[in-house]
Amino acid sequence: MSPPRPALQGFSVPRTPSGAASLVPHPPWFYVGDFLVVDYWADPEAVTALLPPGLEPHPDPGRCAAVFADWQSCSSDGDELVDPSRSQYKEVFIVVNALLDGEEVTTCPFIWVDRDFAMARGWMQGFPKKLGEVWMTRSFGLGGPADPGLARGARHGGTCTAYGRQVMAATVTLERESAEGSQHNAPGIVNVRHFPRLAAGHHDDPAVHELVRAVSRDRSSSPTWEGEATLELSGGPGLEHDLLAPVRVGRGYRYSFGYTVDDLETLIDYTARGEA
Repeated sequence: MSPPRPALQGFSVPRTPSGAASLVPHPPWFYVGDFLVVDYWADPEAVTALLPPGLEPHPDPGRCAAVFADWQSCSSDGDELVDPSRSQYKEVFIVVNALLDGEEVTTCPFIWVDRDFAMARGWMQGFPKKLGEVWMTRSFGLGGPADPGLARGARHGGTCTAYGRQVMAATVTLERESAEGSQHNAPGIVNVRHFPRLAAGHHDDPAVHELVRAVSRDRSSSPTWEGEATLELSGGPGLEHDLLAPVRVGRGYRYSFGYTVDDLETLIDYTARGEA
C-alpha cells in the first residue's frame, strides 16, 4: 500500500505540502505606510454610474479622493520584513463617496499596484487591482535638499504608469498640520468581490459576486500635513479611470498610517439575489 500523500496547504495558490509557496500568506496581515491624498470632485454622473448595487449617490455626488501609498506589510512571523521584496510595495487608487443605508462610505473603482502578492491580496478584499508602476516622494526626517520632510513649503508628488502610459500624477505643497485630514477619504470603504466562471454557458454567472465592508483593527496614524494640491488623470486603451477626471481639486494631505486586517464583512451576496 502506498503511503498517504501529504495534504496540500496554503492560504492561497500555489498550494503545496508545506504551504510555503502561497502567494498570499494566512492572515492576519499587518500594514504600515506613507500616504499622499488629494481630495477632489469629478463629474457627479460619472461617479454615480460606477456605484455598485446597494450604494446610493452621496449628497455631494462628485466627491472623490486619489490616494498614493508606499506600503510595508507582513504576516504573523514577520519574515517578510527581512526579505523586503516580499513586504514592500506601492499603489495608487481612487475612492468615490456614496451612501449605504444612509451611512457615508467610500468605494474603490480603480486601483494600481506594483507587486503580485499585493494584487492578489487586494482581489481577496474586493479591490480591483491592476499592475502599474507607482512612485512617491519619500521623507527621511533628516532635512536637506533631497529630503522635503513634513514642513511648510515641502513639495511631495506621486506618479503612476500602466501599459507604458501615464495613469495619474499628483503634487501636494505642504502648508500646515491639518486639524481634520482628508474628508473624502475618511469614511469606511466597501468594495465588490467578483470572481467569474470560465465554464461555457456560465460566463455571466460569477462564482463570487458580493458587496463587502473592509474590517481593520489596531489603527494608528501620524500627524497629518495639508496643502495645495494638483491632480491629473490620463486615459488610454484599457484605462477608464479618466471618467473620474477632476473638475475641481481640493486639498492635499501627507501622513503615515498603520493597521491590521484579518476579517471582512459580507453585506450583500449578489448571486443569491440573481444579480450578475
